[in-house]
Amino acid sequence: MAIAKAERLMNLALCLLGTRRPLSKRELRESIEAYLEAGVDDAFNRMFERDKDDLRELGLIIETVENIDGEVGYLARRDSNRLPPITLDAEEAAALGLAARVWQQARLAGAASGALQKLRAAGMPEAEDAFDTHQSALEPRIPVHEAAFEPLMLACRDRRPVIFDYRKVTAARPEQRQVEPWTLECWRGHWYLAGWDRERGAERVFRLSRITGRVRSRAGAFTVPVPDVVTVRETVESWAGETATRTARIRLRTGSGYPLRARAQSVRELGGGWDELEIPYGHGLDAWLVEFGPDVVVVEPADLRAEVMDRLRAVAKG
Repeated sequence: MAIAKAERLMNLALCLLGTRRPLSKRELRESIEAYLEAGVDDAFNRMFERDKDDLRELGLIIETVENIDGEVGYLARRDSNRLPPITLDAEEAAALGLAARVWQQARLAGAASGALQKLRAAGMPEAEDAFDTHQSALEPRIPVHEAAFEPLMLACRDRRPVIFDYRKVTAARPEQRQVEPWTLECWRGHWYLAGWDRERGAERVFRLSRITGRVRSRAGAFTVPVPDVVTVRETVESWAGETATRTARIRLRTGSGYPLRARAQSVRELGGGWDELEIPYGHGLDAWLVEFGPDVVVVEPADLRAEVMDRLRAVAKG
């Protein structure tokens, strides 16, 4: 269905751009096969009006002209729909080139590379040597290995609800979730989806690596307004453990857990191969502590200790 509509919109745009005089609805219907197959006039009229609005929303300037006989015609003048010359300096060109290289591990790599080639063909300057000197030594990447990334990215863009199976760390089996996706955020090398969980009636964040199976789109509009970008990003950071509201006391085996030591507010040697650390405690700390296995023991608070124990039991059960 999406391919058929895209083809229909392309054919309509070509007809409107390729004519020197306004074309009536009748002429456009006779020129585009999809309109001939639309059936009755009412169905064609609705389809044509939607397509015309879609093209205008995409940026095509369509003029409506009435001739001396009162018949309405449509055309898109080339001079009104021509982009201005591309003027980018070397620094701007370097920034675009860097952005294209960042996505090399994702399926966006082809689109980014193709866009860069088109810009260069249109006159975009090559990056200065100063921006290329250190590429071999340091080159940023955004890792995207999860199959759920692309369908969720498109669902966020198109504001489409989705359904997927999600496996929590503390659960033995995945559960189906119905989500209105808001945005994707990368934190500490992992991708997270922030959105509205319809069944729980609350805002939730999901780690993409825990999504199992295929992400399925659902028809219908969002039921909850999408927050602004800053609010969503803060939510992702909070659910991923970035925002600390309390402190926790843990015991850490000597010579291990250097990421935890880097965040520690205080470190005290206990002897016997153990140290005691006071670290910031925010949502998601339990999942992070589990990654250190037997090298970490939670002393307090009690609720954090219980959460870590639950996660360890779930891992032990497989």
